Amino acid sequence: MRTTPPSAATAAPVGAALDPPVRGRKRPFRTRRWETTVRHQTRRRYLMCPPTHFGVTYSINPWMHVGKPVDADLAVHQWETLRDLYLSFGHEVELIDPVPGLPDMVFTANGATVADGRVLMAKFRHEERAAEADAFRAWFAQRSFREVRDPERINEGEGDLLVDGGIVLAGTGFRTDIEAHEEVRRFFGRPVITLNLADPRFYHLDTALAVLGHGQIMYYPAAFSSASRDVLAALYPDAIIATDADAEVFGLNAVSDGRNVVLPQPATHLIGELRKRGFQPHGVDISELLKAGGAVKCCTLELRGAKPSGVHE
Repeated sequence: MRTTPPSAATAAPVGAALDPPVRGRKRPFRTRRWETTVRHQTRRRYLMCPPTHFGVTYSINPWMHVGKPVDADLAVHQWETLRDLYLSFGHEVELIDPVPGLPDMVFTANGATVADGRVLMAKFRHEERAAEADAFRAWFAQRSFREVRDPERINEGEGDLLVDGGIVLAGTGFRTDIEAHEEVRRFFGRPVITLNLADPRFYHLDTALAVLGHGQIMYYPAAFSSASRDVLAALYPDAIIATDADAEVFGLNAVSDGRNVVLPQPATHLIGELRKRGFQPHGVDISELLKAGGAVKCCTLELRGAKPSGVHE
């Protein structure tokens, strides 16, 4: 199902003091300085899944507490508000049908990574989510993508693999195997920068870092190992730095189209910093989904370079 807008308006080190490496690139990657001109959005295609069967029925991260009440109707309302906001920006939203017994399927970002119309499927670390991979694989198999590949090593999709222009920022430490980063480099033909997560509260990269535009990010340094903090500081000297309060409300679990940035509304410091940099922040209430350790980005898988031809007949 596709929802349309209401209107169309060999690894080489980064440097002697930088570890982990940039895989597949001979020279250090350098980011762009913040632009001072008006920012422009790029039309995007996203994959989302209604939280029809959402609940906290198991615990696989520090945010999940079995038995804590969840308002299912409110979760659906918050998700619909997020979807409608994307549509109001002129983006296209594809939908995958939710599967009973898979309450975390709403977090579509974990299902795959898509770039240049090629799809690397996810392989989940926890058994509770393993069956999601079959549902996402079936969805992609019915659509016009250049290639859909099953991974050899564990990776949890865009939860740990964030595309920034021509590179991939790749998280490891809690979910995605570090060996999966080489698989990502080979499949997409892009340099991969390994980033080690050190705080179990921020178990996926997309809970601790958000790509705002080519060479522009915001992140929470305390979520990373010392070496990875050095890498990020060197590659992104002008990054927006999140406060503890921002990180604890999942303010970095955000989606940017180059101009509009959607993020949890309690992340007030980040909202202010984004405005200073010329972005248009849009705070949303995603409190029910946060009970499972997910927010805006978790609910949003970007379909980069995919042909909008829909389902094969």
